[in-house]
Amino acid sequence: MGRTSDAREKILSAAQSLIELRGYSALGVAEICKAAGVPKGSFYYFFESKEALALAVLDEHWDTQKSAWARVLNSDEEPLRRLYRLFEETEAGQRAGQQSCGTVSGCLFGNLSLEMSNHTEPIRTRLQEIFDAQVEMVESVITEARAREEVTTPDTREAARAVVAQLEGQVLFAKLYNNTRRLSPLWANCLALLGARAPQEAVAGA
Repeated sequence: MGRTSDAREKILSAAQSLIELRGYSALGVAEICKAAGVPKGSFYYFFESKEALALAVLDEHWDTQKSAWARVLNSDEEPLRRLYRLFEETEAGQRAGQQSCGTVSGCLFGNLSLEMSNHTEPIRTRLQEIFDAQVEMVESVITEARAREEVTTPDTREAARAVVAQLEGQVLFAKLYNNTRRLSPLWANCLALLGARAPQEAVAGA
């Protein structure tokens, strides 16, 4: 019964929810299986360890987020407007999570970076790969904005890293203070990091 086609997805979904609420280290396999509504044997049928499950959760979450980011960042809108939409959707997602469970969950990748990066090399490596991919996606948009002379940053890769770091940091503050209003400075800070030529007009245009 536990090895049905949807058992793996139930385990992944339960694990992600529990990790977002409580972190990785405090969770046990039995608790994850209970939340998923599957026998413990099903866990080891699909995952050889809790670490393997965490890696699968990261992959699944990134697949979903990458699709969402690509939809926004690869749209036909102007480059700066696309970045603004990314921040807008991030804030909306954090607000929805808070309304659902009562707390701001933050970013799964950021949360696990703080908790696990010094303890397990496979998880550290996977998180590095995910953040590098995020930076590449943001850099492509900044490069377009620079070609249009909308920003003055001389190094698009470092600017993209700064924007992703800003996004992660503000989400962390929102989680810490359980207040999504901590995300409100994101756009103005991003424009400052990029050296936008006309920041007020860019804010108004978005």
